[in-house]
Amino acid sequence: MTIDIKTMNVEPRRHTFGHVARRLGADKPASRYDEATLDLQPTDNFHYKPLWEPEYWTYDPRKTALKMEDWYKLRDPRQYYYATYNIARANMHQSVERNFAFVDKRDMLDQMDADWRATVADYLLPMRHVAWGANMNMTSICDRGYGTAITAPSIFAAGDHLGMAQILSRIGLMLDNSTGDSLEAAKATWMDSAHWQGLRKAVEDSLVVTDWMELFTAQTLAFDGILHRLVFDRFDAVGQKHGAAGLSMLTEFMIEWRAEHEKWTDAVLKAAAAESPENALMLSGWAKAWIDTVAEAARPLAARVLGEAADASITEIKADIAARCAKIGLAV
Repeated sequence: MTIDIKTMNVEPRRHTFGHVARRLGADKPASRYDEATLDLQPTDNFHYKPLWEPEYWTYDPRKTALKMEDWYKLRDPRQYYYATYNIARANMHQSVERNFAFVDKRDMLDQMDADWRATVADYLLPMRHVAWGANMNMTSICDRGYGTAITAPSIFAAGDHLGMAQILSRIGLMLDNSTGDSLEAAKATWMDSAHWQGLRKAVEDSLVVTDWMELFTAQTLAFDGILHRLVFDRFDAVGQKHGAAGLSMLTEFMIEWRAEHEKWTDAVLKAAAAESPENALMLSGWAKAWIDTVAEAARPLAARVLGEAADASITEIKADIAARCAKIGLAV
């Protein structure tokens, strides 16, 4: 008995979805990012306007003063969609778990000087409330934004900030032997300590910003750009002199995250600014106002940790962000 095995090539009738093919100009294979992003947001046939904001439709480009001919120009250079984002974060999470296990096994946090341990509890643990505010802001951008190109990575960023708040909470539990006392003290510091009240006010003011593109500028460029450099770079560098190498390992996620997060931030702002001189002027105004606000709000905290070097650090960080802005077409 003879068995002949034959193969047959089946040519697909279409290589991608119709809405992607219409945008790319031909029926050619598209990336998974394109298929999971382009023109997915509904644009027509809404049943009614929201009762809580009846002047707008559910998806409405008028929720920001910025104007774009095509909102899908605000693409993510990382090309994150649900699958690629989760794969990337799963790999980073594995590194976080290894670092926590390493530090815990070798009792590295116990090697910190006692006075620096108190300083860490004062400057680092209240940052979990800043991260929670950032989570709410990025969720708001996802809610009010226009186009999947901006709303999808915004909710991913919201999840990232929630993850950072959890990392900071775990650090607190390691410092107090899982009693939770350090987290309660951190909340009291956030609510009552004078050197935190400027930042607390800035975060709370951002929560009521309704123009989502202004909020994007405030959160990703000002809050993330200034506070991450200050806390996880400048403060951490001082901690190395006080035996805080273990703490650096536990916050490594924030360093890695910032590097890729800024690629997305700069790409979005550059595309929006390049659309028109009016956009560039508006974004520049928002950027300057929020950078100044956050920098001044962070100055008391910086003075408490860095002493006389605080003003120089704030000035250098603002200069770095101004240089970033210049490269993407903003004047701050």
